[in-house]
Amino acid sequence: MADDAAPTAADRTTEPALACPISPVVDIVFSRWTTPVLWTLHAHGRQRFMELQRRISRITPKVLTQRLRQLERDGLVVRTYHPEVPPRVEYEISELGRTLAPLFAHLSEWATGNLEKVDRARREYDGDPAR
Repeated sequence: MADDAAPTAADRTTEPALACPISPVVDIVFSRWTTPVLWTLHAHGRQRFMELQRRISRITPKVLTQRLRQLERDGLVVRTYHPEVPPRVEYEISELGRTLAPLFAHLSEWATGNLEKVDRARREYDGDPAR
């Protein structure tokens, strides 16, 4: 699709962002480890790297570094470097990142009301000998 051309019907079926307008948001916010990092920063405020790593216990330092860099690049996290001895770096959720709070609240409500139903459906599906 040309940058200046209006999307065609074919574009809407082949371009994921056009077929589903929330697709780019899902890619940004719901990639592996992004949600736990944003949730933790939102819930606990500004934190140093090791604090984050302790709170998100299964994440490796390498992956946490990658996630924080990507979230900073996306404008969802602010990194503050303090030139002290030893140097101190803190991370906090940005104003843009805070705008995701209602979305997370709705998803949390949905999870509370529906994850048991999903689990039950999975057990029924997995127990069906016709599958």
